[in-house]
Parts: sequence; structure tokens; C-alpha cells
Amino acid sequence: MTLPSAQISLNFGCDRTQRKLAETAGMVRAVLLRLLLAGWGLWSSTALADQSTDESSSEADSRGRVQCLCKNRVTCQDHTCWGDVCFFVKINDRQEWGCFMNDHKEQCYFVTPEVFTECCSQHHCNANITASTLADKPVEEEGEKSLVLLVVLPILVLLVLFTTMFTLIWWRRSRCQFPQAADDIAVAKVYGGADPTYGDLFDEFCTSGSGTGLPYLVQRTMARQISLAECVGKGRYGEVWRGTWMGESVAVKIFSSRDEQSWFRETEIYNTVQLRHENILGFIASDMTSKNSSTQLWLVTHFHELGSLYDFLQYTTLDPEGCLRMCLSVASGLVHLHTEILSTQGKPAIAHRDLKSRNILVKRNGQCCIADLGLAVMHSQTSDCLDMGNNPRVGTKRYMAPEVLDESIRMDVFESFKQTDIWALGLVMWEITRRTVVNGIVEEYRPPFFDVVPSDPSFEEMKKVVCVDQNRPSQHNRLHSHPILSTIAKIMRECWFQKPPARLTALRVRKTLSKLDQDQDYSPDKLKQDL
Repeated sequence: MTLPSAQISLNFGCDRTQRKLAETAGMVRAVLLRLLLAGWGLWSSTALADQSTDESSSEADSRGRVQCLCKNRVTCQDHTCWGDVCFFVKINDRQEWGCFMNDHKEQCYFVTPEVFTECCSQHHCNANITASTLADKPVEEEGEKSLVLLVVLPILVLLVLFTTMFTLIWWRRSRCQFPQAADDIAVAKVYGGADPTYGDLFDEFCTSGSGTGLPYLVQRTMARQISLAECVGKGRYGEVWRGTWMGESVAVKIFSSRDEQSWFRETEIYNTVQLRHENILGFIASDMTSKNSSTQLWLVTHFHELGSLYDFLQYTTLDPEGCLRMCLSVASGLVHLHTEILSTQGKPAIAHRDLKSRNILVKRNGQCCIADLGLAVMHSQTSDCLDMGNNPRVGTKRYMAPEVLDESIRMDVFESFKQTDIWALGLVMWEITRRTVVNGIVEEYRPPFFDVVPSDPSFEEMKKVVCVDQNRPSQHNRLHSHPILSTIAKIMRECWFQKPPARLTALRVRKTLSKLDQDQDYSPDKLKQDL
């Protein structure tokens, strides 16, 4: 069979073009291979030189932690600290020297227009780092950057040329084989993004498994970004303000200078990994700022407009279901504190030591969250270490357990502190039940032991009432006429045993209340009313 002359000439032209392109591609591949080998040799020699230079410092680092210069930080001792890396931080006009452990090492790579940081891993290596050395750093590294560009840039150019040549060959072959084929055009869609909001940042940095709030270096710039709106509370520790940050309300707890240890301890506790829980006050950041030539210590948390449980019960009454919801949420928060989570990034067991209605906040959904961890104690089973902090403050006398008042508590046993929390939990539940309406009957709010001690009782007065006379808050008869409140009343009595080991655990209290909550028959009309 004979082919038309036009088709023969077309095939011959395609074959000749393919041969020429193949020869050109072979030459390009040979040149590319030589340059790649040359670049690899240059990179290998540089890497070996760097490795030999760093060999001595690596051997020193493998022996343990390094001692660093520590200045302008609360945790400094004799201007030194021990950690895995040393750092220098400049935040606007403020400079700090200190050390990071491995679990905070990522702060070395956090950079913003307001924050400059430099880390190193040898003894006192941050002593020679200042703002001026940070400014000179790009100049010193210019030679290294030039060497990298000299090696990498030609390789990238050759890779682009090789890819372009390969694509051209493939396209010409396709045109010879499929002259009628059409090119496909892909349209990429680019999404525009708005400025991040408070919720976006908190979702990114403060996930449900983390208790660390925003990154450390972001926290240190919070005070300049928050606008204080109104004072919502005062106490012996200082003041609580409602502030606005990124268009949303936050709570700013401003500590007085004499209560610096409470601020430091609460910051330390809130930065514990996996502390975040729906019934623990959400932590955002802590910062130090200067106002009127004095230093202010800020703790920034979520804002709950209903205020503390103490204030809420002054003007609000509850139904039995609402009472159960509040008691269960407080017990759930206490269980999360008391429970140690064993994992690579675990959570130590924590005892509150100052649980009371003023330190519990009410959320819009009727649940509560536990706040004020300035007196908390941490314990880890793996190291069997009891961390009590360095805070001279003591708890509230009205809520102190008998073993605290008669000073028989074992301060070296962590379970002792958990048992004092259970005593205080029973008193908080008693306050809630007083404001619960049953059969049209409700009592006015009163603090525990209001009928036997004055408004500001002394240590000796509380000791006589609780330890000597063994008085307990009285329970109204109406509580025993309702299935929910009668169960809560029984739990309260079992939280007030004189002997600490006989008291319920927080987990047992939560399980009993959860079973009670599951047994309730919530009709659609009732759910609509609650919503």
C-alpha cells in the first residue's frame, strides 16, 4: 500500500525534528549532570567543614543543660538560669536574657516586627548577645548567604531549563501524533483572606489539648494591644477589668506589686500542658506593663459577663436542674485539676487549695468554670515531686478543712490537698442549693457558717466551730423532698467528714451527679425554655 506524498513528508519531518531534539536533550543532560556533581562536591566540602567546626560544641551539649545569663525576668536567680538553650529577646525597648527548656524551644523561631530573638546552646553564650549584635547579624551572614546562592541558583536555573526542554519535546511529539488535540487551560482560584480575629488566633494556638494560651513572645506584647474598659471587681490581690482585644471582651486581672508571687504562680500553672477544659477558666496570656512609673502584672483570660458564682447567687435563683448543672460543672473542673495525664506532653495532678464561690465564674450556658490558681499545688507521679510554689498567701479561712485549721494536715502528701478541695466543694454546693427553689421555697444567699461566725472570722473562731464543736452547715428540709437535691445533700454530708480519707473523691462526686443528670427526663418544652 502506498502512502500519499504529503503524509510521507510529514512523518519524515517529525522524525528529523525528534532526532535533533533528542541530540539537544542529551547535551543538556550531560551539562546538567556535570554541574550537579560540581555543586554536590562544593556542598559536601562546606558541610564537612561545618561539621568539624561544630564537633566540639556538640560534645559539650550532650553532657546536659547549659547555664545562661538571666536578666529582667522574674525567675532569675543570681542573674543565671539553667536550661536547654540560652536566649536573648528584644521586645520594642525591653530586653531580656534567659533560658528555654526543650518544650519551649520553638520560641527561638518566632519573629514579628516588634520581636527580635536569638538562641544559642553553650554556657553563657547569650551574655555577648545584645540588640546591636542582632542588628549586625544579617551583615555577618551575608557571606554564607552568597555562597548558598552561588551554589543553589545555577542548579535551579538548570533544572528549570531541563524541565522546559523536556516539556517542549513532549509537546512536539504530541503535536506530531495528535495534530488535532487541543490544549487544556487550568484556572487557579485565589482566595482572599481577611485579617485574623481573636477567635482565629485562639483556635490556632489554644487547642483543646493545650493549656499554654498564646505563644510566649506573643503574650509579651499583649498589654499594648488591650484597651481597658471598666473595672468589674476588686480584691486583696488587685483588680479585675473588662478589656477589649481584637474587637472582643477579655478579662484582665491586674495584680498588685506585693502579690507578684501569686501572678507568677498562676501564670506557671496556666501554662501547664493540657490544662484547657471547659470548666477551667480559659487562659490567654500574661504580661508585665508599666503605668505611672509602677509595674503592673497582667493575667488575661476569657471574660464571663455573669461574674463570679458568689455575685450570681446574690440576685439569681435556680431550679433543681440548674442547680445540678452548676454542681456537676464545678465537680468536672475539679476532676480535671486533680487528674494526672501521663503522656509525652502530660499534665501533673493539681490541687486548687482556695476553692470558693468567689473563685468560680458562671458561664452563659449555666455551667461554671474554676478560676484563681494562685495557690495551686502540682504533683507528678513519675518524678514523685510535690511543687508547692513560693507563695506566702494562705487560703480563705471560712472554707478551710478541719485538718488545715488544727494544723494536722500532712504537707508532704499530695492527697491531703485534694481532700481539702473536697471539703470546700461541699461548701460551694451548699451555697448553690440554698438558692434553689423547691415547692416555691428558697433561702437568701448566705456564706457557709454564717450563723456561728462573724463576717470576717479569725483562724481561732473557725477552728473552734469546725474542729472543736464539729459544726456543719445546716440543710433545709425542702432539699429532702426532691430527688436531685436529696442526692446532692447526701454528697455534701460525705464531703464534710472529719477524717479526710473518709471523704468522697472528686471523680466519685462527678460520677454520681452525671448519673443523676442522665436519669432526668428533659422534655422538648423544657429544653426550649432552658435555651
